[in-house]
Amino acid sequence: MALRSVIMVNIWIGIPFNVALLYGGLQGIPEERYEAAALDGATGWRAFRYITWPALRPVINVVLVLGVIYTLKVVDIILGLTGGGPANATQTLATTAYQDSFIQFSFGQGAAVSNLLIAISLIFAVIYLRASRRSPDE
Repeated sequence: MALRSVIMVNIWIGIPFNVALLYGGLQGIPEERYEAAALDGATGWRAFRYITWPALRPVINVVLVLGVIYTLKVVDIILGLTGGGPANATQTLATTAYQDSFIQFSFGQGAAVSNLLIAISLIFAVIYLRASRRSPDE
C-alpha cells in the first residue's frame, strides 16, 4: 500500500507539468490541418488519429522521458511520505544514495549508487534520442 501511495502522489505532482507541455504541443498544431481534414470527412477520432496524435508524438516522447528521469530521482516524496517505507517497500536507488551519503556518511557508496542512477538516466535518454532520430519528419 505504501508503494501505491508514493506512485499516486508522484503522478499527482507531475500532472501540471505534463499538461503544460501537452497543451503547448496542441497549440503548435496548425488549425488549417483540421479544416482540411474536415473537408475530407475526417472529424472526431479520425482527426485525432491522423492529425493530433502524429503531431503530438514528439511532445509525448519528451513527456515520457522526462517523467521516467524524474521518477528515477524522486527522493523528497518517498522520504516525506514513508521514509523508505515499511520494510524498505518504497526504497529506490535515489533514497539509497541519500541514506548512504547523508545518514550513514558512507560517501563513496552513496556516490557509486548516484553514478548508477545517472547511468540509468543516460540509457533512457539515449533510447529517446535514437527513437526520435528514426521517427519520420513531418
